[in-house]
Order: sequence, then C-alpha cells, then structure tokens
Amino acid sequence: MSDQLDTKSGWLSRDELQSIRANVPLVYVDAVPVRVDELGRVTHVGMLLRQAADGSLSRMVVSGRVLFGERVRDALLRHLEKDLGPVALPRIPPEAAPFTVVEYFPDPDLSGFHDPRHHAVSLAFVVPVSGDCQPTQEALDLTWFTPQEAISDKVRHEMTGGHDRLIRLALAHVGQLP
Repeated sequence: MSDQLDTKSGWLSRDELQSIRANVPLVYVDAVPVRVDELGRVTHVGMLLRQAADGSLSRMVVSGRVLFGERVRDALLRHLEKDLGPVALPRIPPEAAPFTVVEYFPDPDLSGFHDPRHHAVSLAFVVPVSGDCQPTQEALDLTWFTPQEAISDKVRHEMTGGHDRLIRLALAHVGQLP
C-alpha cells in the first residue's frame, strides 16, 4: 500500500492518528448502557471502570471513535460489543438519533468535557441492553447503578472527563433524573 490511508478498515497508524488528533476534531460515539423495566423506565445505568485518557482509573460510559466509512449505528454496536461483550444485546433503532452532542477538548475548562489527547465531537446515545454483559478488553469492571446511585457524590467522584455530566444529561433525557 502506498502513502494513502487504508480506507477499507478505517484504521490509521499511530503517527497518522497523532497528527490528525493534533489538527482535526474526531467523531466519536458515547453510549450510556441502561436496563429498563417492562414500562421502559430506566432502572439501572451501566458504567465501566477503565483507564481514562488522563491515565486515571475512572467510571465511564461506552465510548469510541467512528471509523472512516462506518455508519454511526455500526460504530455504536461495535463499541458496545467490544466493551460489554457479544451477548449484551443492545437495542439500537435502525436510524438511531443522539440525545445530545458532546465536545471534548484538551482544555478542561472549555466545555466541561475533557480529553487531553484531542478535540472530539461525540454523538451521545442512551442504549437499552437486555443480555448478559461481561466487560471485555480494557474495561476492568462493569457496575450497574440505580439512577440515584449513578448521580451520587460517591460515584461522581469516580468519573473524569465530564462523564458525570453526561450521565445526568442521559437520565434527564429519559425522564429519570432523580
């Protein structure tokens, strides 16, 4: 392959990604996994424990880059399966729409959402999951919190990068912000 990017896989070399991160906002998806009752009310919010971009251990939602040529829905499914396991059974509508758009900046004071690596624009979704979730790859743990627990000071202090705000926005979106 020549100096061109591999457009079929969507993957970039480490140097290419570093150069792009320094000059172009990247498109990401954030997925807040939830469990719902028979009436569709959120009963639990799933949060991963993993190493954050700043190097700390942090509670966070499922998150990741959208690859070149990849549909947003496909990126959501890929990241949910990668982080929650292949039998999480996420329920994503055919034409998924985000509940908000989040901008992550290297400067933590700019938007309240922080990623020291780059400027990223993330489409955020609330995604019901019904299967058996088993954290995979770099996730150390997956814990299910009630909406009250998810916004508690104890859990909020375990989050970085603005994910505590994202959880509150997600719960408000589904009418379950305590």
